[in-house]
Amino acid sequence: MFDTLSIAQLVRSVAQTDRFRRWRGISLALLGSVLWGVSGTAAQVLFHAYHVDAAWLVAVRMGVSGVLLLAAAGWTAGPAAVCAPWRSRASAFRLTIFGLAGLLGVQYTYFAAIRTGNAATATVLQYMAPLVIVAYGAARSRRLPSHLEVICAALAMSGCFLLVTDGHLGRLAVSDACVIWGLLSAVAVAVYTLYPVPLLATFGPLVVTAWGMLIGGSAMVVIGLPHNGIPALPFGGWFLVGFVVLFGTLVPFYLYLASLRDITPADASLVASGEPLAATALAVTVLHQPLTWAALLGMGCVLLTVTLLARAKS
Repeated sequence: MFDTLSIAQLVRSVAQTDRFRRWRGISLALLGSVLWGVSGTAAQVLFHAYHVDAAWLVAVRMGVSGVLLLAAAGWTAGPAAVCAPWRSRASAFRLTIFGLAGLLGVQYTYFAAIRTGNAATATVLQYMAPLVIVAYGAARSRRLPSHLEVICAALAMSGCFLLVTDGHLGRLAVSDACVIWGLLSAVAVAVYTLYPVPLLATFGPLVVTAWGMLIGGSAMVVIGLPHNGIPALPFGGWFLVGFVVLFGTLVPFYLYLASLRDITPADASLVASGEPLAATALAVTVLHQPLTWAALLGMGCVLLTVTLLARAKS
């Protein structure tokens, strides 16, 4: 029989193994991507049905999330930990760039792509990010991508394409603005995945995400809010805004950044292809759309990507 102390020691020893940490990182990244997928659909409704401005929504979601995360960080870690990144010029500069080019960049470009096109096409274009990250890692280390990286990248991209286009290339025929914003979103995903790794190792994902959100939200307030004002929304519209802020921003960004403690940025970006999987599941269960062969094949590609990454180096 195990006593309470023995069980606690066993749990701690399991939690410290590489296999457990890898599965934990993959699970966090996957959960965050699912929430992103649902929030993308909610944002599309806000843009197309309620005519909400993208700059306003980004300012609100980032500003509110930043304040809440800073409050949580102060409560759990204390004021000293919250202010720690600003005590060094190097970390303060990196944190500012992360907030502007990383978090603000990926959120505004993605929402702009949805506003000028649709969530499906924006997601396909954004998921060029794994290729950007894998290519960057290979170039930096002066090596060719491994066979596993090539296979996972191909599976992830194929799965995303099938899920959000239903296998028809013609469905990507959207405005030039949507294509440009979507490709910029892919670059921004690569930036916010790779750039904050040193900050996360030093200050933790909670503090880094909180300041990044607040910096990006403050910048967006200066750009967007004074010109557009607060929209007059019904209860359903404000409910969607609240969902986008909490479960489409605060929670998934924290989960995704926290996953970078356990898995590599390339793995995290590939696992995050669960975003279109979530969007498809939502369309089937809530909107009662039929599940075609292309969608099923796309789901299989995404799930196979997750499986390969979980088994690698375990």
